[in-house]
Amino acid sequence: MESIMLERIFDVDNPVWRAIDKVGKIFLLNLVWVICSLPVFTMGAATTALMYSSMKLQQNEGYWYKNFFHSFVQNFKQATGIFLLYLVVGILLVADFILGGQQGGAFGMLLQCGAGIIAIPYLLSLLYVFGVQAKFVNPVKATIRYAFFMALHNLKGTLQMVILMVLFIWVNTLTQLANYLTIIYGFGLIGYCMAAYQRKAFEKYIRSAESPAEYGEESSEFVISEEGLDALAREQGKLEGAPGKPVGAADESQRERMKAEK
Repeated sequence: MESIMLERIFDVDNPVWRAIDKVGKIFLLNLVWVICSLPVFTMGAATTALMYSSMKLQQNEGYWYKNFFHSFVQNFKQATGIFLLYLVVGILLVADFILGGQQGGAFGMLLQCGAGIIAIPYLLSLLYVFGVQAKFVNPVKATIRYAFFMALHNLKGTLQMVILMVLFIWVNTLTQLANYLTIIYGFGLIGYCMAAYQRKAFEKYIRSAESPAEYGEESSEFVISEEGLDALAREQGKLEGAPGKPVGAADESQRERMKAEK
């Protein structure tokens, strides 16, 4: 009886050990994200890799470090471009708010109102854009557009993500201890939580497919289904690419097939 209990306690499939294992992997993802984000301009690629590897971790697929660096390298160019674009726009919006406050009067109010209107789609799309980049293959323009429409059509999840981010920022303004914990663990944890929300949102537009036999194993490869494409087309009026063709899949096998078709 005692031996059976000991076996259960030290069994790697024990729920407690699985939870500890996942906590440790989130810590390691946080560490790698911080290191890869140190040059600043690489933050977009690092965030994309964090979202991708977090989604894979939630599905218990692959090795966390292989998933992270696979996505980091694969999405580096486009994710960096998206990050720099959002950075520039964000700086301009903040500058407009500051300038509007300094100007005062009708003109200053007009500047701030204009910046506020632009900030809404900016922030909504920012919540999803790196998750979309991690999971789907699209041009930059389409990636940003899909991110915005997914935010609008998943308002419940989007609202929860906004609340989560506000709480995350607010807690970090209270004490330095929160700042240290964020650097040690917080970025990985927030990325993992955001990935959970986005993975659920993506299920409306994607279908799971088994990896082809030549790859030797099953993987959770996601492609946009015809139904998903039609739904997006109805929501935004038009869609780049012909409906029915797989636009998505950040997985390597799908990218290779897409390149072979060109």
